[in-house]
Amino acid sequence: MNSSPIASPISSSDSGWSEAPHRDPARLEDVWHRYGQSPAGDDWILKGIHFNLRPGELVGLLGPSGCGKTTLLRLIAGFECPSRGRILIQGQEVAGSQRWVEPERRGVGMVFQDYALFPHLDAWRNTCFGLRPRQDRSRASWLLELLGLKGLEHRFPHELSGGQRQRLALARALAPGPALLLLDEPFSNLDVDVRLRLRGELHGVLSRCGASGVIVTHDPEEALAICDRVAVMEAGRIHQCASPLELVTEPASAFVGRFVLQRNLLPARWQGERLLTPLGWLEPAHSQAGNGQMAESSDLEVLLDPTGLELSDDPQGDAWVTGREFLGREWLLQVQLSHPGQAPIQLRLRLPLDQEFSHGQRCRLRLRPGQPALLFPQGLTVLPVAGDPQPTEPQFA
Repeated sequence: MNSSPIASPISSSDSGWSEAPHRDPARLEDVWHRYGQSPAGDDWILKGIHFNLRPGELVGLLGPSGCGKTTLLRLIAGFECPSRGRILIQGQEVAGSQRWVEPERRGVGMVFQDYALFPHLDAWRNTCFGLRPRQDRSRASWLLELLGLKGLEHRFPHELSGGQRQRLALARALAPGPALLLLDEPFSNLDVDVRLRLRGELHGVLSRCGASGVIVTHDPEEALAICDRVAVMEAGRIHQCASPLELVTEPASAFVGRFVLQRNLLPARWQGERLLTPLGWLEPAHSQAGNGQMAESSDLEVLLDPTGLELSDDPQGDAWVTGREFLGREWLLQVQLSHPGQAPIQLRLRLPLDQEFSHGQRCRLRLRPGQPALLFPQGLTVLPVAGDPQPTEPQFA
C-alpha cells in the first residue's frame, strides 16, 4: 500500500485514546487523491477535502457520477491510501504521511452496493463472519431480529429477496459493533417500495446500534430525505456540506441549486442597476446591490425555481417542449430556449395539469412576476422587474 508504519487496531486501549478532547467518528483534513500521475498534474480525483462526521449523524455524499464520492468512501474505509492529507477515525489518525491503519483494524463497517454476501454461507454465518472466534453472538441475533430477519437464519442469500439481502448486509456490517458505518449506494438495486421502506429505517437502526454513518448516493431526493447533513460534490471538491434545509434555502453555489434542487440556470449581465437575462429583467430585492455586488462579470448566472417560469403557446416562439413527465398532481416539462450565438438553454417547468403542452410544441417563456431568484456567484436575491417586457434576442446576444 505504502511505506508508512502499520499501526495497531483502533481500540480504547490505544495510547492517547482517552486524552483526545474531541473524537469525531470521522474527520478528513485537506485530503487529495489520484490514481497514477499525469505529466500535466490535472488528474486529481479528490482536491482538498475537509470533512467531519459528528457523533450520531448520518451524512450523505451526493454528486454526479465521477465526482469522487465513492473514492472518498474508500479512503475512509482504508481501501485506498490518500495521496495527501490526513484521515482520523474516533480521534485517531488512520492515514497520513507517517501512519497507516489497515481496513480491518479501523473499526469501520461497510455496506456495498451489490451487498457482497457470501453465497455459500447462510444468513446466520454471514452475519457472524466478522466476529472473532470467541466473541459474543448475542448482538448478531439481536440485529437479525431488529432488521426483520428472525426465522431466516438458515436461508442462503439466493433464497432471500433483494430487501432481505440488503438487511442481511447491514446486519453483517453492524455485528462487530463499529462506531462508523459506510454505505455505498445501498438502495440502488431495490424496487421503489422496498427502497423507500429501508431508507426510512436506516437512521433508526444506526441510532439503536450507537453508530454514525456516511452514505454515498447520486439521488438528491434520497439524500435530503434521510441525512442530517449532505456534502454536495463536483469534480473532486465539496461545494457545500449542510443540512437539507440549508441546502434548499441557502445553496452555496449555482451547481448546488442546479444538481440538488433541480433548479434552472440563466445567463445574466448587469445593465446599470438591473440584470438582463434571455427571459427578462431582474433587479436586486430589498436594496441589496451595494458594496460592489454589481461589478462586471462574465460568469453571472441566475438560479430560478421551476415554478418561477410561465409558458404560453406561440407558434413563433423561441422555445419548444422537448420532454414531458406526468407527476400525478402536475406536469414537469423540459423546454429548450434559443440563445443566439450560444448553445440552447435547457429549462425545467412545473405546470398544473390543466396546462397541457405536447412534445415539440412551440411556445414562449417569461419570468413569473414576484418569483425570487438567486444571482451567483454573489448569492444575491433578485426579482423580475414588474411591467418590463421580455428582451428581444439581439439585446442579450
